[in-house]
Amino acid sequence: MLAYYFTTAEYGLKGIRERRLKIARIRELNDPFELLAPELSDKKKRAGLKKWKENQDRQYGLLCFCRSWHNPVLWGHYAEKHKGICLGFEVQPNKLKRVRYVTTRAPWPDQLDEAFTSDLISTKFVRWSYEEEYRLYLRLESDEADLYFENFGKKMVLKRVIVGSQFPLSRAKIDDALGNLRENVEVFKARSAFKTFRVVRNKNESLWA
Repeated sequence: MLAYYFTTAEYGLKGIRERRLKIARIRELNDPFELLAPELSDKKKRAGLKKWKENQDRQYGLLCFCRSWHNPVLWGHYAEKHKGICLGFEVQPNKLKRVRYVTTRAPWPDQLDEAFTSDLISTKFVRWSYEEEYRLYLRLESDEADLYFENFGKKMVLKRVIVGSQFPLSRAKIDDALGNLRENVEVFKARSAFKTFRVVRNKNESLWA
């Protein structure tokens, strides 16, 4: 399936050029309820789950994708207020974990099993549902100054580069970064739709030289 990754112009071009994406650390995520979705009024359970989350942060990270690139809120929040880039990847569906959005915090389960921990890494409050998020949960391996990366490849194949309506750089900058990937990657600029609150393809290629 095609899954979309939003980022800034600087990091988008860097990722394309280096053929990799930076893995997000769990402690860096913008939702304080990450991996803490159950009801946690019990002090002992709360402390235990927080310790488990810290341990997960030392071992695993995330690449966060969205199901669609048409939502203007995603461009505003994650793509530098429409100045950034959205990268579309072909990702094997069985590699992705679809986020489940809930309205209330679930009760503590009778048994702490694999199904429970699997739910923890893919459950978020329903107000985040506009993201239509899918996740790659990745083991942290070799680091570069405490930064971790996932290379382009069979796990995620770059198929699209969509630049925001306010993207400040030329088409040539994208083509240069793509290099020998250019023939296999669709590149276009986005714009605001005229009749709906959506971001759509700008078919007037002459406006982006």
